[in-house]
Amino acid sequence: MSGVPASAAGGSSSARRTGPRGTAGPAHGPAERTTPGGAVERDAAERDRTERGTAERGATEGSPGGRGGKIAAAAVNQASLWNVANLLTMFRLLLVPVFVVLMLGNGGYDPAWRSFAWASFAVAMFTDLFDGHLARTYNLVTDFGKIADPIADKAIMGAALICLSALGDLPWWVTAVILGRELGITVLRFVVIRYGVIPASRGGKLKTLTQGIAVGMYVLALTGPLATLRFWVMAAAVVLTVATGLDYVKQAIVLRRRGIAERRAALKDASKESEA
Repeated sequence: MSGVPASAAGGSSSARRTGPRGTAGPAHGPAERTTPGGAVERDAAERDRTERGTAERGATEGSPGGRGGKIAAAAVNQASLWNVANLLTMFRLLLVPVFVVLMLGNGGYDPAWRSFAWASFAVAMFTDLFDGHLARTYNLVTDFGKIADPIADKAIMGAALICLSALGDLPWWVTAVILGRELGITVLRFVVIRYGVIPASRGGKLKTLTQGIAVGMYVLALTGPLATLRFWVMAAAVVLTVATGLDYVKQAIVLRRRGIAERRAALKDASKESEA
């Protein structure tokens, strides 16, 4: 007798017999369980994988590189182009040919036609005061606005000055001075843009306002004291045009010299670092 109970010995043998025919062998792993609980676990894992795949596909399509992201980006770009500030600029460009037709209508000397021309000119100048302000205040600045806004400003002013000189109401030298200054400063800005941006000054804003008032008074068929007054307003506009133009040239020279000095200093520092 070994002293071990038979029940204990039998229990050990049955624990080892886990094979199909009661032979001794290792127990099956968790992946081979066929109990109802195992089936539930496999179903839950399959659903989890399916949900994760769906979420990943949705995230991919909604990302900036996905189809939904591209559509959203296109919508934002479209909205940024057709904003209020750009629409005002487009409207001002469309007013240029309308102004010319009204200004030259019926020979160009009809007070009624000149009044309508003044109204279109006043609307163009009025919208010029707001489109830039709206773009800067509400973050509506676009590449189109940067290019079209100054073109619209110079187009309406240039059309008015040329029409007035062609009709004999304004000397050609006044038109040449104003338009030459505007075009020259525009070219100068592009020349020195590599060194920095020339900021708009208060004198420039006052010049624009004075020019608008003076040209508007000449567009109207004024007589008597008002006709004399418009002469002095235009004289003030010409003086401001020349003075602010010279100031812009001075700022451009200073900006260019500063930019060249900074570039030379940067190159000198870079050469010292390379030698060290």
